[in-house]
Amino acid sequence: MTDVEQRRGRPGYDRAGILAVAVSAFIEHGYDATSIAMLAERLGLSKSAIYHHFASKEALLAAALDQALGGLEAVVIESEALGGPAEDRLAHVLRGAVHVLVDRLSEVTLLLRVRGNTDVERDAVRRRRAFDRAMQALVREAQDAGAVRADVDARIVERLLFGMVNSIVEWYRPGGPEDASRLADDLLTIALDGIRAR
Repeated sequence: MTDVEQRRGRPGYDRAGILAVAVSAFIEHGYDATSIAMLAERLGLSKSAIYHHFASKEALLAAALDQALGGLEAVVIESEALGGPAEDRLAHVLRGAVHVLVDRLSEVTLLLRVRGNTDVERDAVRRRRAFDRAMQALVREAQDAGAVRADVDARIVERLLFGMVNSIVEWYRPGGPEDASRLADDLLTIALDGIRAR
């Protein structure tokens, strides 16, 4: 930013700042209804300034969804690297998913609204399904080990567990009384006590 731009009060946006404004607009108006012109107006930038950082509106969406999905996928990789009992790895993924959700609240909110209408959205849906399948396999492994009750289908267990995690986007507000660690502790207490084999 030049001295002249600073004196005029022109906002300076880097790639992360532009992406944050875009994600907010996608959530508020929907991806299809949000245009680059709308984003430029919100940012106080020209469309070409946005295109300097992102090649297209779809590239903005891809970057946002990748932040959410990349975080979740990293938690699964971490749990696999830890080894140990399936129940512990499942708890690790649940805890990590809560942290990803709190740290990337807007991006995860956007991910949960994706329906597969574009190539980028279809790729995100594919990655979400791969995550779901990995979690179902982990639940089955914990069931086979006798750590998790086996009278409920693993697919249902996974959907209920991550339905609980995903619901956090509807009510969690940063700066509230519970941080991510406390929230994860509470979720694990409720979730794992409910599915633990007795």
